[in-house]
Amino acid sequence: MSYKAEYIWIDGTEPTAKLRSKTKILADGAELPIWGFDGSSTNQAEGHASDRVLQPVFSCPDPIRGGDDVLVLCEVLNIDMTPHESNTRALLRPVAEKFAGQEPVFGIEQEYTFFDGARPLGFPVGGFPAAQGGYYCGVGSDEIFGREIVEKHLDHCLAAGLSISGINAEVMPGQWEFQVGPVGPLEVSDQLWIARWLLYRTAEDFNVSATLNPKPVKGDWNGAGAHTNFSTKSMREDYRAIISACEALGEGSKPLDHVKNYGAGIDERLTGLHETAPWNEFSYGVSDRGASVRIPWQVEKDGKGYIEDRRPNANVDPYVVTRLITDTCCTGLEKDGLA
Repeated sequence: MSYKAEYIWIDGTEPTAKLRSKTKILADGAELPIWGFDGSSTNQAEGHASDRVLQPVFSCPDPIRGGDDVLVLCEVLNIDMTPHESNTRALLRPVAEKFAGQEPVFGIEQEYTFFDGARPLGFPVGGFPAAQGGYYCGVGSDEIFGREIVEKHLDHCLAAGLSISGINAEVMPGQWEFQVGPVGPLEVSDQLWIARWLLYRTAEDFNVSATLNPKPVKGDWNGAGAHTNFSTKSMREDYRAIISACEALGEGSKPLDHVKNYGAGIDERLTGLHETAPWNEFSYGVSDRGASVRIPWQVEKDGKGYIEDRRPNANVDPYVVTRLITDTCCTGLEKDGLA
């Protein structure tokens, strides 16, 4: 007997990487081996030296094929077994290890938009729907579009064993969100990439595409983000650590250092409108969805908890955003004696 292993990796497309995958047939009981692929077809090599290596780093049950089949997330390596330059997971690993003692935990809210051809699902041909307002967490066929796909995707994520914590319809028609976490930086990033792959693959069966475009419709419509919730052990115990983390994110060049790595097209989404702060300004506040970083009201009331960085785009690389937030906040907490 044998089983199917779907090897999944992140390519070298710029400015926003794409997911790629292919199937390997393995004998029952066989461990997941390294594999190879043509990097010249994924923007990760030139044709005269095109071989690149897939190193399995995370696997889970394949909820689409079922049985003993698995999904296999891989890091991309060069043939000398060093990380490829597109391998952002390799940069997160040492940061996660360095600050593991602070027990950093993330929950990422992944927004996305369904498209039917060239228009968002639910948009009439050649026109626009009613202005946004009733679509967020709405119900009814006049306001909700794509729920069957969303429910199937949720079922797939749960069957795969991912740490999915919820779903909801978002502010624009055809726009939805799922949440991954709370888990550690490597775990949340690995699982978010797998959840994204499952989203694309599930929508494929309905002849619909899903996009992480941060501003899928120009004009007076909400963009799509990946609000990133973060805490450490000390933040979950002491409100002073909450403030310390916010201050660290706003110190010196940090705001722009982060924003320029928070997803392509971020200036189109972070305009100061539609529940965003301007991309070139930093602010934080309690219950403020117009701030760069929001402190939930319950956190202030309890005197402990987590913060929400509202700046990351829907198309952000989770390995990058978790690395930057972990490094900046944990370093700041150490400096302030609150680690």
